[in-house]
Amino acid sequence: MNTFAQALEKPPIWGGWITGPTAIGPEEFARAGYDYVGFDAQHGYLDDADIAGMLRRLEHVPIATAVRLPNADAAPIGRVLDAGADAVFIAMIESADQAAAAVAATRYAPAGIRSFGPLSPSLGLDPAAHEERVSVFAMIETAAALTNLDEICAVDGLTGIYVGPADLAISLGFGPVGSTKQPDVLDAIKRIHGTATAAGLITGIHANDGKTGNAMAQLGFQLITLAAESQALRRGAAEHLREATGQ
Repeated sequence: MNTFAQALEKPPIWGGWITGPTAIGPEEFARAGYDYVGFDAQHGYLDDADIAGMLRRLEHVPIATAVRLPNADAAPIGRVLDAGADAVFIAMIESADQAAAAVAATRYAPAGIRSFGPLSPSLGLDPAAHEERVSVFAMIETAAALTNLDEICAVDGLTGIYVGPADLAISLGFGPVGSTKQPDVLDAIKRIHGTATAAGLITGIHANDGKTGNAMAQLGFQLITLAAESQALRRGAAEHLREATGQ
């Protein structure tokens, strides 16, 4: 069962982001109506055990799960999939070869290089079912990736493209704050969406707030991450304080 594919039957879908170990963060995103939660193994304070524990807690919670990893190294990708992640977002993909390596890390021989070792009993023991349930997203976030965009989008086995606008803006010579409002960056984002859509891929993006998320949905993005748990906590805490103080 491909949980991400099921969620994407009614796009756009909305995601929360987890950067540190938490017992309730993912469940609260689910209770709030979010469609998926992403665990950040690139920039977050999470190790394999943290991610595996949180994935296990979510087995019976109605929310899809993804893990962002820093590159296409097969071993870390295999570990989070063995722990039950529904999708992987592979950062800093700049070539078709790197995108193909990411796909191969999610497939067993002869199609790929994934090693068999499911950690979660709920996964069962069928390699074909393990492969079918995984969604693979290549993150496009550099000028080099834009140069090779057509070739990346043509890689067989990719589910979609996920835009990292902050790094994309930096790579194009701009600052990361408010990156989607920078015309040159926005043009690049629109190009990525158009190219990926033409190739039959799902398009996702890291929006960082609701207003930007709405704007990206209007452009046609189908998978949009809205906020990290720290952002959600800060916003809720500030609103409670404002109500209490009348300020």
